[in-house]
Amino acid sequence: MIQVDCPRRIAHFSAMRVVTSISAMQRFVKQWRHRGVRIGFVPTMGYLHAGHLSLVRAARRRVGKEGKVVVSIYVNPTQFGPTEDLSRYPRDLKRDLKLCRAEGVDSVFVPSDTEIYPGRAEGRYSTYVVEEKLSQSMEGASRPTHFRGVTTVVAKLFNLVQPDVAVFGAKDWQQAALVKRMVADLNFPLQIIVAPTVRELDGLALSSRNRYLAPEQRAQATILHRTIQRARAAVKRQPQSAVKLKTDLKKFITTAPLARLDYVEFFHPDTLQPAATVARGTHLALAVFFGPTRLIDNGRL
Repeated sequence: MIQVDCPRRIAHFSAMRVVTSISAMQRFVKQWRHRGVRIGFVPTMGYLHAGHLSLVRAARRRVGKEGKVVVSIYVNPTQFGPTEDLSRYPRDLKRDLKLCRAEGVDSVFVPSDTEIYPGRAEGRYSTYVVEEKLSQSMEGASRPTHFRGVTTVVAKLFNLVQPDVAVFGAKDWQQAALVKRMVADLNFPLQIIVAPTVRELDGLALSSRNRYLAPEQRAQATILHRTIQRARAAVKRQPQSAVKLKTDLKKFITTAPLARLDYVEFFHPDTLQPAATVARGTHLALAVFFGPTRLIDNGRL
C-alpha cells in the first residue's frame, strides 16, 4: 500500500516526500524559501513516461543538486470536456512514484479534487484564469473549455509550489505558449522552460494516451510525425502557400486509413498567429484521431 500524508503527516520514500495536502506543500515551500533553496517544478497528469522524466531532468539541471525538484500528479477535471476521456485517463500512482524516486525527485504533490477545487462538487467554486488570445485557435478551437482548465490549475500550482523554474514539454506547444503568456501577464516570478519532445524510434511522440491505440492504429500513428517531415521537406525547397501545403498534407494524412484529421495549422511559434506563407521557422501543429483516441504533435519547419 502507498502511504501519503494527511495535513500533519508526511510519508518518506527514500528521500522523496509524497504530499497530498495543500497545507503540507505550503509548509515545505516555506521552509525551502527560508533556506534560500531553488525550486524546480514539473506539473503532470501522471502515467509518467520518458518524456515526463526528461522534464524532471531538465528541472534538476536548472536548480542543481542543492535545489528541490517537485513533480505534481493531478488529473485536472476542468481541462476535460463533457465527452472527453477524464474517467478513463490512465492512472498508475505506484508506478509513477517509483519512477520519480529513481529520478531523485524531492517531492511529489498528489492533491485531490477537493484540495484543488474546494466546493466545486457543490457548485461553489467560481474562480478561473482565462487567457483570451493564444487560446482561441487549434486546441482551443477543438476543445473550447480546455485551456481555461489548464491555465487555472497551473496558476494554482504555481501559487502553491512557488517554483523558480517550471518545465513543460514542447509536444504541447500551444499550452506552453499560453503558460508563458500567463506568467508574463500575471507577473509570476518564475522562468518557463520548454523541453524538446521525446519520441519513439519511429517518430511517434510519447504520450500517456498512446496506450489506448490498438496495434494497427499504433502502426499508423506515425503519420503525425511523417506529416511534419513532409512539410519540412517542402519548405526546405522554397516557401509554400499555407493553403496549398495544407491541402497536400491533408491528402497525405489520408494514406493512413485509420486516421481522422482534426486540424493542421501553420503559425508563428511565439505569437501563434496563422501563417499565410509557410517558410523555414514557421511552426506546424496537428491533431489526429484514431478511433476515440486523439493525438497531437507539432514541429518547427
